[in-house]
Amino acid sequence: MVTTPTTITLGETAERLGVHYMTAYRYVRTGRLPAQKVGQEWQVRERDIEAFLQERPDSPTPARTRGTRTREYPRRLLERLITGDEAGAWAVVEAAMSGGMSPDEVYLDLLAPALETVGRRWESGDLSIAEEHQASAVVLRLIGRLGPRFARRGRKRGTMLLGAPPHDVHGIPTALMGDLLRGQSFQVIDLGADVPAESWRSTAAGADQLLAVGICASTPANDDRIREAISAIREATPAPVVLGGNGVASAEEALALGATAYSASFTEAVELLGRYATGRAAS
Repeated sequence: MVTTPTTITLGETAERLGVHYMTAYRYVRTGRLPAQKVGQEWQVRERDIEAFLQERPDSPTPARTRGTRTREYPRRLLERLITGDEAGAWAVVEAAMSGGMSPDEVYLDLLAPALETVGRRWESGDLSIAEEHQASAVVLRLIGRLGPRFARRGRKRGTMLLGAPPHDVHGIPTALMGDLLRGQSFQVIDLGADVPAESWRSTAAGADQLLAVGICASTPANDDRIREAISAIREATPAPVVLGGNGVASAEEALALGATAYSASFTEAVELLGRYATGRAAS
């Protein structure tokens, strides 16, 4: 027989932990203590309270190492994203950076894994489309806050052109990629989601010192539109085209669609585009 976990209010949780109510609230908002909002009130599972007591630094049981806590940040962020809690999500990001995460690491080790989990859970039916959209909206707000941290003064190394193919409505991957490249002193043109072939062509033709083009394909079964976009880019520039995203299954598929190279992750895409900028990437 399946039993429902026992929950208590946040006020009762504060008493159990021996802290002020606002301290317990901060634990919840930063993701240190899992909780669910029922109506206007936070509910905490008793088993999560017991686990928290075991992990707390002033507990007789040794606290987790920094590395273990770092691995917990995506889970904490995910909880806040699904509930649309922007303030709580930002608190998790701030906690991660206070713990030593760089902005690059926040993007690659925190935001990207949380987004991938949201996508998988939506595809499996564990999350509703409303929850998926809510999480995406909060991530965009977080990127807006973090973006200025990637700005670099001085001369740029050249221009990178980014975007999603026609009929692909996902703009977050290129927003993440754009900031990571700006942090490496590139000028970035991010066309965002659902970019028509003609827009790819005209922008590539007019870009100053264009080094490479990055296309993030998140929508499956969109090969014809991807091929159309790459063909338009080829008409405008000899710059290499890097193709990646969940909508492309392999390097073989990417090359068959006309791309110069395939990237399987954000990290690989940034590294590959950087190598093209210095002429060290193989075609």
